[in-house]
Amino acid sequence: MKTIAAFVLAASAAALSTPALAQFAKPEDAIKYRQSALTVMATHFGRLGAMVNGRVAFDAKAAAENAAIVETLSKLPWAAFGEGTDKGGNTKALPEVWKEQAKFKEASEKLMAEVVKLNAAAKVGTLDSLKGAFGNVGAACKGCHDNFRAK
Repeated sequence: MKTIAAFVLAASAAALSTPALAQFAKPEDAIKYRQSALTVMATHFGRLGAMVNGRVAFDAKAAAENAAIVETLSKLPWAAFGEGTDKGGNTKALPEVWKEQAKFKEASEKLMAEVVKLNAAAKVGTLDSLKGAFGNVGAACKGCHDNFRAK
């Protein structure tokens, strides 16, 4: 798990330090990148959800590790919503992402802020601390999906 976290952190640092256009040779690459980041983030968020919903036993260490990964990944996909990435590949992004860029940016920033709180709550090390923050992240995800993602 530590190896994965280290890789994710290194990849995020590299991704955030390079201009978005230089990262992707073609729109399909950007679409794959953002989908991959969101998929991995959803996987780790789902692990937290399994604990919050009682499907698996609460494990404070695993919760903290997963929340840290979610926080790192929450910063990655947004650069891959650049100009020209609205078509091509298998995108589920709605045209509203580009038509309502300020609203989309606000939604992404809300998610990132809620994930920071989730990570802090996970570090407390109790299930109760995790539950409220988890729900707020879920609501932020839903808000973006409702407005900017095809069903």
